[in-house]
Amino acid sequence: MTYDLHMHSCLSPCGDNDMTVNNIVNMAALKGLDVIALTDHNSSKNCPALMKVAREAGIRAIPGMEINTSEEIHAVCLFPTLEKAMAFDDYVFSTLPPVKNRPEIYGDQILVNENDELQGTVDTLLITASGVSLEELPDLVKAYDGLWWPAHIDRSSNSLIAILGSIPEDIDYPCFEIYHTGLYDELVKKNPLLAGRPWLHNSDAHYLWDIAEPDRQLDPRIEKMLEGFGE
Repeated sequence: MTYDLHMHSCLSPCGDNDMTVNNIVNMAALKGLDVIALTDHNSSKNCPALMKVAREAGIRAIPGMEINTSEEIHAVCLFPTLEKAMAFDDYVFSTLPPVKNRPEIYGDQILVNENDELQGTVDTLLITASGVSLEELPDLVKAYDGLWWPAHIDRSSNSLIAILGSIPEDIDYPCFEIYHTGLYDELVKKNPLLAGRPWLHNSDAHYLWDIAEPDRQLDPRIEKMLEGFGE
């Protein structure tokens, strides 16, 4: 199963405005991906439109979010249904600080429908730290029947290792994501707690050309975790 389970739409202020739901789905179809997930920063508000488009295109789509925890750690959260994702979205949004987006500095936060038509914008800045801590996150995601993993843990900013300095022993993460696959051996050597755990390599696409090529297969253990997720 070819995949890309970490992508941003035009709702993320750092996402390109061409990352509309139709462009994302059509690029994924053109590349031959089997399953995708939309994971905007601290929001799932463009997932309803993407799910409709993906359904028509025959691509399995999973609603999600890239949450920014209170410690500024990025984590991908996926949900079995759109209803669960939007309920999680409501909760996370309620924890965001009341900081208004300044599009001229951070970028637009665009809401679209299934025809890529503008439905409005989100005024609250979505790239701030939420009020959800890393310690709270596993149980919170579980309450919405979701699956989570620490995002791009090999990056020098907003990653589990960059923020905490090491992999915590008391956090339950079923899998993890790395961005530079060539660093896997070195990463595990420095962090033995990662050994044997399933992992993913997603695009974290903010531009259409960044969406993953169909050159990697989903680990069967993660595929099993995602049974019943998406449409």
